[in-house]
Amino acid sequence: MKETDNSRRARRGSGAITLRDVAKLAGVAPITASRVLNTPEQVSAEVRQKVLDAVQRTGYVPNRMAGGLASSRSRLIAAVVPSTVMSVFMPTIEALNDTLFDAGYQLMLGQSGYSAAREESLLEAIIGRRPDGIFLTGILRPGLGRTRLMASGIPVVETWDLTPTPIDMLVGFSHADIGREVARAGLAPVSVVNVGASRSLQSGREGLDRLLAQAPDVDAVFCSSDLLALGVLTEARVRGIAVAERMAIMGFGDVPFAADMAPALSTVHINGVEIGRLAARSLIDRAEGREVAQRVVDVGFSIVERETS
Repeated sequence: MKETDNSRRARRGSGAITLRDVAKLAGVAPITASRVLNTPEQVSAEVRQKVLDAVQRTGYVPNRMAGGLASSRSRLIAAVVPSTVMSVFMPTIEALNDTLFDAGYQLMLGQSGYSAAREESLLEAIIGRRPDGIFLTGILRPGLGRTRLMASGIPVVETWDLTPTPIDMLVGFSHADIGREVARAGLAPVSVVNVGASRSLQSGREGLDRLLAQAPDVDAVFCSSDLLALGVLTEARVRGIAVAERMAIMGFGDVPFAADMAPALSTVHINGVEIGRLAARSLIDRAEGREVAQRVVDVGFSIVERETS
């Protein structure tokens, strides 16, 4: 876009376009320009268009941090997740982001890498920025991060894992109920292998190798993610183990590739989109001073039996 002489002159002073520059270019008072950007319904359509044209011509972006200080609201929601790489949490994050965006909020995302120390560091930085709400995946264990959150007064929603002692609000499901349902389906593991923070295909392969060393006759493997289950399936086929007939394999999360695998992966389906949407609505309501009718929401789950069980 070609710059006008006025917009070039506005840029020369300090190097940064200000609201006063926009107002001058539009031929209105700075307070009028501010109203156009913050409460446009209070300004006539003609004046509003003049200011918006000036904003476009100058490239001006409002200082939302300064506006947040003035109104005590940042319109920023912070989220901490373990990972976004091939993650079961992505449908939740996408629904969270979409719902927040539609309501005029922005999402700031931090990844803990399944590290408790990193999570605490992220939370310290986030609380210092005073967002309008904080979104967490999983239960935050007792510690400094939990103490800081409870002392901050910032609305918090924990998701995925239901707990009897939430910090504030909770949207998720019961892992204990899932375990009982899987056991009823005849898929109770006979041994446990902790693969640590990694949720990769290679970790799944190595996990099955360790599991078979502990329990050679194992006939059912329940994985904490579909990606781990894909690794287990790959290792089982390399070893010539007949999947389903000799060894049942079940994942967790029902990510898009699960149904398209060969054989198709049995898994636990979680409505991650609903978790993200409900969590966003709860945080928005609290940020805008409305009561949240249901502070704990159980979205449930379903067992999806396909070809690996």
